[in-house]
This record gives sequence, structure tokens and C-alpha cells, in this order.
Amino acid sequence: MAFAFRNSALEGSFVNTKRILIALTLALMVSGVSTWFVSTKMGAPVIAVKIPDLRYVAAASDLEAGQVLKADNTELVAWPSTRPVAGASSQAVEVVGREVLFPLAKGQPILDRDLSAPGSGTGFASKIPDGMRAVALRSDEVVGVAGLLTPGSHLDVLVTYRSDGSVEPLTATVLQNVVVLAAGHQVQPDPAGKISDVTIVTLLLTLEESQRAVLASTQGAIHFVLRNSGDKSHSDEAPIRLSQLAGHLVSPKQVAAVVVPAVPKRHEIEVVMGGDSGGGTSTKTPDGSARP
Repeated sequence: MAFAFRNSALEGSFVNTKRILIALTLALMVSGVSTWFVSTKMGAPVIAVKIPDLRYVAAASDLEAGQVLKADNTELVAWPSTRPVAGASSQAVEVVGREVLFPLAKGQPILDRDLSAPGSGTGFASKIPDGMRAVALRSDEVVGVAGLLTPGSHLDVLVTYRSDGSVEPLTATVLQNVVVLAAGHQVQPDPAGKISDVTIVTLLLTLEESQRAVLASTQGAIHFVLRNSGDKSHSDEAPIRLSQLAGHLVSPKQVAAVVVPAVPKRHEIEVVMGGDSGGGTSTKTPDGSARP
């Protein structure tokens, strides 16, 4: 019986060892298959999906302000679709026949704001965008910067005037950061950078700004203040009085107190003495004293 028991134990140990070997073999196979599958996926080349480029109408050569666009001076250029350009055209027919308002470089996309309005034709009026007005103002070239202004300059417009509620002259800013459309008869900057002396400047304004400009021109002296074209700031400064130049504000009563009063008109009264024409006469002044 001892021998039979020993054989039975050996057979059981062999069966367990066989099962363990089978399990290890299956585990190795599964691990190998998994490793191969992952490696094939990780090593596969990544195919990038290319988004088609946009095509915009651009200048085929350098264009100057005043040129009328034709089909032969425009071209289509590729543009990244991730960076669309607002106001650009995709067909040449949309820009052909319109006047160039600002100089354009070769290859630069042509924007709607760079051209005259469709159907407006050519000439000075074609440079005025929809909803805008051209207003001419006169300034003194001695005290202003009228001689330094060129088309495209940015400026503020000031007016010095006297109001009904103040005995002092005031200077107020009526327009800010407006664009010069023409300086005298010059409607585009001189290619050589030459500056001409002018006293009349034509500004590109909205309808409301046009009303302010015309009203200011009837109230006092107009002055132009040149500013950087990149300066977009807006000031809400109140009008400044003459007395503020000395560093203090004088009330209207104080100003009125130093006004020299007008000399009263002198009245003389002739008095006939004695009731006869041959009697003496005397003259009384306004203070009541008499003089012969």
C-alpha cells in the first residue's frame, strides 16, 4: 500500500506541474500577441490631414492710390485657412473697375476698405467710403500744423471761441483722431515726402462729426493738432478757460469786477437867469455844480 500511495502522489504532482506549464505558455502567448499588436499601432505613420488653403485676390504689382484695378494687375494668392482675412475677395470680378484708395504692395490681399465703393466711379468722391463725409476746414498756418499735414495724417480739431455764459475765451476739442483726406489740392502723399504749406484741410468724418466741425468753424478759430496714427486714445477733457493758463480759475464775477466801466454820457442844462433874454446864464453839470 505504501508503494501505491507514493505513485498516486507522484502522479498528482506531475499533473499540477503540467497545468502550471500550460498556464505559463498561454500567458506568454497572450503577452506576445498583445505586445505585437501595440507595437504595430504605435509604429504606424501618422497621416496629417491638410486643410485646403484659401485663395484671395491680391495685387500683382505695386499699386498706387488712384489706380483703377484691372484684371491684369490682380492675382489669386494662397492664404492659410486658419487665418482668414476679413474684407478680402476671392474673385477678381469683385474688385475690377474700383479705384485704389491707399498704396498696396505686390502680393498684398486687396481688402474692401482699400477700394472705392462699387459703382462710385473715379475721382475724389470715390475716396469717400459709405456713410462718411468730406468736410474742408481752414486753419491759420502760422499757429497750426496745417503746413505739416499730408493725406492720411491723423489729427484732433480744436476751436477757440467765446460762449454766452462766459466772459473768457474757451478752447475745446471738437474732433479726435480724424483722418486727413486731402491737404489743399493734394489727395495723396508726395512720393518724395515733400510737404506743402496749406491752410485748408479736407477731413473724412461721420455725419455727426461733420455737424460738429461746421458748427465749430462758425464760432471761432480752428486749430489742427497732429497726432500719431497709432494712437487710438480718446480724451474727455473739459474746455479750458483763459484764466486757467495762470494756474487758477477766476469766476465770472471776479472777471466782471475788473472790467473798466463805461464813461457816462455828459449832459448839460442851460438855465436862463432873470427871465429876460439879456440876463445871465449858467450851465449845470451832472454833479449839480453850476458854471457860468
